Amino acid sequence: MHIPFTKRHARQITKADYDYYDDIIGMDHYNLRNMKHILGKDPEHKISLLYQFAGQDKDIADPWYTGNFDETYDDVIIGCKALLNKILD
Repeated sequence: MHIPFTKRHARQITKADYDYYDDIIGMDHYNLRNMKHILGKDPEHKISLLYQFAGQDKDIADPWYTGNFDETYDDVIIGCKALLNKILD
């Protein structure tokens, strides 16, 4: 499988992001906890795990720690396809 690599950058989520974005998605429960700490309450239920769109309350493992990039890639694909189906509905 060929996954292209291009330059990317990350940034810290901000409280203003809650009003700006429709969905705020984390990969694991640790992400959710930190996002809720920064964003505060979630009255519009915008914050969710990626895998919740696939009907599961499952964390997506960080390959930095597991070394299993293929499993993480597969899980992200499942979550993204389910998210796309939600958007298209």
